[in-house]
Amino acid sequence: MKKLYRISRRGFVAGTAGTVGFATLGGKAAFAQLALPDEAVALNIIDVAGNLALTQPAIENYAEAHPELVSRVTFTKAPAPELPGKIMAQQGAGRLDIDLVLTGTDALSAGIEQDLWVELLPGHQDELPNLEEIYLPAAHDMQGLSQGYGVVVTYYPSGPLLEYMPDRVATPPKTAQELLDWARQNPNRFMYARPANSGPGRTFIMGLPYLLGDSDPKDPENGWSNTWAYLKELGQYIEYYPTGTTATMKELGEGSRDMVATTTGWDINPRVLGVVPKEAKVAALEGFHWVADAHYMVVPKGLPDGKMAVVLDLMRYLLTPEAQAYTYDEGYFYPGPAVAGVTLDMAPPESQAAIEEFGRPEYEDWIANNPVETPLEPAQLVVAFRKWDEEVGAAQQ
Repeated sequence: MKKLYRISRRGFVAGTAGTVGFATLGGKAAFAQLALPDEAVALNIIDVAGNLALTQPAIENYAEAHPELVSRVTFTKAPAPELPGKIMAQQGAGRLDIDLVLTGTDALSAGIEQDLWVELLPGHQDELPNLEEIYLPAAHDMQGLSQGYGVVVTYYPSGPLLEYMPDRVATPPKTAQELLDWARQNPNRFMYARPANSGPGRTFIMGLPYLLGDSDPKDPENGWSNTWAYLKELGQYIEYYPTGTTATMKELGEGSRDMVATTTGWDINPRVLGVVPKEAKVAALEGFHWVADAHYMVVPKGLPDGKMAVVLDLMRYLLTPEAQAYTYDEGYFYPGPAVAGVTLDMAPPESQAAIEEFGRPEYEDWIANNPVETPLEPAQLVVAFRKWDEEVGAAQQ
């Protein structure tokens, strides 16, 4: 029998394994079905969601603890829209060199549509913890969106929120109509990024149907008539749509924009990093619904069994409380943990200090007193991205 170690920077936690490992997460023993490789494997992990800020320390801890399983780990990053084509080309050529993908709902959805991912559940449920038992309720709801092709590794209530500079926006909008009026009166001073590659961007558009009273907030094709009309009108006062959220934060910080779409994490972390001034404020529109977000671990089809066994064991480790404690990071995906019972006092000291200084007391109240919705189902999300690109984004080209 092999001896596997679950470690953190605060110490070692040992576990005894059978073929892939043994865990008692959620009180349920899990024995693997795939045999571990006889020689250590190199893992190539690609991040299209910014998730490595939350999970890379834990992944490195796992690799350090298991030199008999992992010879090295290579981390790469890419824009989410580019990933499906890249993986499809590799699979078609029989030369897959991506072992684990860290993604948001965007590439998850596109990959499901194009049949790129391994069906992890129920096919590999014995190698993973009992997700229903360990997850926060909202994280478990997000797990349902994966249709078994992904496993939630981080979660947050997300947005939609507005972030603004109080010296340039004396009275922030309180309703969707007031935001439209403000943008009309202050052309090119509001911005959000292309939803297909931006968490705040897609949270913004998915939150509008609840604010605007659309007939079906879960049906962008037939139930968003008010939202599409609103976005087109709002677009008249937006100079351009960046390809990612970082650009919106830089422009807010540099003063070329006065207000941008944001989320809890995109509010906190850029201020920690100094990209956005600390004195920036946030506003929530009256009656808003949170549209939750999550990051998923997904596996492209084509891995050999031995490597798949190591990837599954790594995935299981990333769902332990000690690994989840790293996901508080510096507020990037605030709060961050998908697993219940992982509190801020378990996080590294630097995470605790950052959130103490840059977090906001109003978040606790907003999270407690506003509904939390799941985002669109994968197929519907693809529809929303396509319609936005064709009907809203294309108007700026």
